[in-house]
Amino acid sequence: MDFITQLLLSNNFDSLLVVVDRFSKMAIFIPTLGTITALELAQVFINHVFSKLGLPVSTFSDRGSLFVSSFWTNLCQKLKISRDLSTAFHPETDGHTERVNQILEQDLSMYVS
Repeated sequence: MDFITQLLLSNNFDSLLVVVDRFSKMAIFIPTLGTITALELAQVFINHVFSKLGLPVSTFSDRGSLFVSSFWTNLCQKLKISRDLSTAFHPETDGHTERVNQILEQDLSMYVS
C-alpha cells in the first residue's frame, strides 16, 4: 500500500491510497486527503479494504509516518495483522504497488493535462 499525493483537488480529495492485494493483484484506489490521520486511515481500511477483501494476514507498506504510527501499529497488533515495512529509500521492495502507481499517474495525467 502506498499514497499518491499532491493531486489536483477533486471532490475535496487531493490524494489516493493505493492498496494492492499481493495474491490476486487486484488494486483498490481510495480517494483521501494528504492530511489523513492514522485514525482516519483505519476507518478507510475498514470501509474500503477489509469490507472487500476481509482482514489480511499481513500488510506491506513503505515507512510512511502513518504506517509506522503507534496507532496503526497497535491496530494491526489487535487484529493480528503482521506488518512488513519496506527498506528505507528502496521503493523497489514493493515493486508491484510502485508499478501500479506509475501506470495510474500516467493515466491520470492524460485527463488532467
